[in-house]
Amino acid sequence: MRGPQHPGPCAAGRPPLELTSFVGRSAELAALAEAMAAARLVTVTGPGGVGKSRLALRAARRPAGGAEVARVELAHVQDPLFAEYAVADALGLTDHTTRPPREALFAHLAGRRVLLVLDGFEHLVEACAGLVAELLRGLPELRVLAVGRRPLGLAGERLFPLVPLGADEAVELFADRARQHGADVADRPAVRELCLRLEGIPLAVELAAGRLRALSPAQLLERLDDRFRLLTGGGPDALPRHRTLRTAIGWSHELCTPAERLLWARLSVFAGTFDLDAAEYVCSGDGLPAEDVLDVLSELLAQSLVTREETATGPRYRMLDTVRAYGAGWLAAAGDTARLRRRHRDWCLGLATMCELDWFSPRQREVAARVEAELPNLRDALEFCLTEPEEAHLGQYLAGSLWFCWAGCGRLSEGRRWLERSVELESGYERSRLKALWVLGYVAVLQGDTVAAPAVLRECRTAAERVADGTAVAYAEHRTGCLALVTDDMARAERLLRSALGRYREIGELNSNVLMSQVELAMARAFQGDLAEAVRLCEDVRRVCEDHGERWARSYALYVLAYAAWRDGDLRRARELLVDCLGDAHAFRDLLGSVLSLELLALVTASQGDPAEAAVLQGAAGRLWPSVGLPLFGSVHYNAPHELCEAAARQALGDERYEELLAEGARLDRAAAVARALAHEGARPAQGVPVRRGRLPHARGGDHEREPAASRARKGGETAG
Repeated sequence: MRGPQHPGPCAAGRPPLELTSFVGRSAELAALAEAMAAARLVTVTGPGGVGKSRLALRAARRPAGGAEVARVELAHVQDPLFAEYAVADALGLTDHTTRPPREALFAHLAGRRVLLVLDGFEHLVEACAGLVAELLRGLPELRVLAVGRRPLGLAGERLFPLVPLGADEAVELFADRARQHGADVADRPAVRELCLRLEGIPLAVELAAGRLRALSPAQLLERLDDRFRLLTGGGPDALPRHRTLRTAIGWSHELCTPAERLLWARLSVFAGTFDLDAAEYVCSGDGLPAEDVLDVLSELLAQSLVTREETATGPRYRMLDTVRAYGAGWLAAAGDTARLRRRHRDWCLGLATMCELDWFSPRQREVAARVEAELPNLRDALEFCLTEPEEAHLGQYLAGSLWFCWAGCGRLSEGRRWLERSVELESGYERSRLKALWVLGYVAVLQGDTVAAPAVLRECRTAAERVADGTAVAYAEHRTGCLALVTDDMARAERLLRSALGRYREIGELNSNVLMSQVELAMARAFQGDLAEAVRLCEDVRRVCEDHGERWARSYALYVLAYAAWRDGDLRRARELLVDCLGDAHAFRDLLGSVLSLELLALVTASQGDPAEAAVLQGAAGRLWPSVGLPLFGSVHYNAPHELCEAAARQALGDERYEELLAEGARLDRAAAVARALAHEGARPAQGVPVRRGRLPHARGGDHEREPAASRARKGGETAG
């Protein structure tokens, strides 16, 4: 039976679709393709606005040898250490472990033909040069196309300086963009002279074309010539080339209305893209009413100063870096940068608070997509808070409030970096720091860091008891119980998790974390042989999740229910539950949930009489575990289903064939492995392929081993929260 379909993770690194036509540059495209075929590192250089990114992305659409393409946007990365995270994002790499991002990149790229497009690296030259050099040395199938205003300065780097458009191509570009605005370009001599004055710089030409609704080409030329003479004290030929674009942008700025200039400057505080709600909140006031922002933004769009993108979260807007930098200069000149950055920070705090609440709702999937889109802005806000002494408590609150992003959306490594930075600061606001502490402890547990996690959680609990913060005490106790669970201390895990659930009830806490504590308690009971209570606990979690539209904690409850169904011999139900579980875990980029589901699906598949497919799934899971941590946590209990499956598959297939199929599965990436698992229909049980459904290690037997867990679950109940 084919399960429900779920969207996979966003392919953030794919080259974006072109929203406007690509004009000219045929000779440059051919030359760039030749350079890319001859060298593993090619760097397209040139001044801002000359069209470097557009040319590189067009060339990357047809890479030699059918290589995968990943585009890394670096313009809005401030911390050099985050360059590696940006590359990982572009590659769709999710890594839950404590290993350095560079090590994870090597493991992810090994043996793959990939073209990495590094766009806008010039402010991170040292960090990017070191990363690229090491990757190219260790990964012979990797090629890099870098795009920036200066070279990386590496041995073997082939430079591709990009010059402005020739006169004819510049006129063609102007005419094309003018037609998009429905404007007349009949005055070809004026258009040609205008393009010459703008030296064929594509961005400058496009900005000029965006003015044709109000001015003719002749009027544009006259105004531009006036500005050039003002700046140079002479004729236009005296203007240095490197100042042409800035002059053209400044001229476009002068033609804006006061409201348009104001919004242009204020929009410069956004990193990457932004939506209308954000623009209205951050940029309104002091001369620009919120109700006017949409109309003014529309004018900036019409003038090509802002572009619009259609995304999974709706329409979003972007300023080209050169235009944004010009606006930032005016914002600084007005002495308004600090105020606008605080407004931007406040908006990010509000977004994180809203998303944390909405995570426990039917909008959970939308929250995951929204946070993905807003990460550049959230990172900017975190950096602002953690570098301004009076903002430390807000940085702690923001890093802690994004727990669902770090733990639920596959960003443990990045989250840990922000959280560690935040808790090192003395903020004077103990409760904000306590939230960051328990989230840090949670992240460390999920990463399998059994050294750091206990210390952080002890510190959190001690401080929480000192200031009587019952919420932080409950979370610290819960996460300590989770740590005991994955380290096979079942009695302690059960005691701590039951106590944490009691504390949650006392303070009226009910959310995804609370439900996860009940699922973890169910796992502890299952590992001690009490499947009936495990089923009862997880059925209750599933009911609460379905009442609230929650799917992340629900997926873990389904995992436990699927295990119980397998133990009861109901293989069809076990598969249905696991397909549902795996689809959600994969959609949330939750590697742990994904790999646990794959492991159990392999066992169910073997039980259904298909040991070959079970071996493939085990191989696929084996490839994922290095990105999760210690396989199956090194836990005897979590490892038992894996060992049962392997024993059955080896017995049915023989060692040699089993190893061949295991290697076949290991060649599947995460998306391919999930797609294969979701598509498998299951098989009829075959003779001679028995899978022992015995007890888990240290499980207690008795009646629990004879009576089906699902029927026993109806005899009692314990509710969440």
